[in-house]
Amino acid sequence: MTGEAVKVLLQRLQELQSERAEAYRLLEEGHQAYLSSAPHYDFPRYRQLVHEVTVAFSGISGEVLRIAGRLRGELARPDLAQHLARLQEREQEKLQLTAQLQLARQRAQDHPDAAAHEQEVRELKHKLIKTIEAISEILQDLKYDSEEAE
Repeated sequence: MTGEAVKVLLQRLQELQSERAEAYRLLEEGHQAYLSSAPHYDFPRYRQLVHEVTVAFSGISGEVLRIAGRLRGELARPDLAQHLARLQEREQEKLQLTAQLQLARQRAQDHPDAAAHEQEVRELKHKLIKTIEAISEILQDLKYDSEEAE
């Protein structure tokens, strides 16, 4: 039964990661629309989108933390719970980098003659790619460790 419960929780985690991916897609689309509204940016609409996405991310994070708690406690799988803790850290980092990148893109658009802004965009994109790779690694480790115990 414990193995089955773990499997169900990890399937839910996959669904939550898909929800996160969709939220990021909506955020990116919204940011592109925001940038295309220059020079008279439609900030109220973008702010509303950011609020909605933030609420979604908060709900997802809360559920991931509950899953980690069950894995750590009643299901006696602290190894898997540790992966979820690392996942949450990297997801937080990804969200922060995404916000920084969006601000940098706007600065680069508003000041096309300032090479420093383009450099900042490139550096943030690189950091974001590294963070996404780390998230993928954690998810692979989680999958491997959960299958190993079956």
